[in-house]
Amino acid sequence: MTKNSLTAILAQRVMNWRVGLNRYLTGDGHWMSLWRFQPLDRLPDAARLLEAAAPERCTIHADKDGLVSVRVQIAGKTGEARERSRARAIALGIARALQIPVDSLEGPDGACELPAGFRPKRRAERR
Repeated sequence: MTKNSLTAILAQRVMNWRVGLNRYLTGDGHWMSLWRFQPLDRLPDAARLLEAAAPERCTIHADKDGLVSVRVQIAGKTGEARERSRARAIALGIARALQIPVDSLEGPDGACELPAGFRPKRRAERR
């Protein structure tokens, strides 16, 4: 899975945005370019994702070596991540709490590549 595909999944499942070609349709009906929402790279976007995820519990610790540990509990499921980037640790912790398989997160970050079997929610499914 690439960073772009994980970001698209998180945008859909956590932010409740629709994923379009090279952009998101946000909840308020506005379009946003894909590059404007990068929760794996930008701390403000990761914080926005964390707020939208509304975790039951969240702990964030940084050690003296610069590694950030995050533990997030959402709907009774716990996700943990330990990364050098605070934004990446938060986003991966949320993804793991939602049971999104991110252990194979790698690959080129080109155009938005969605994983096999991924399909956007239809309007009726979101209600």
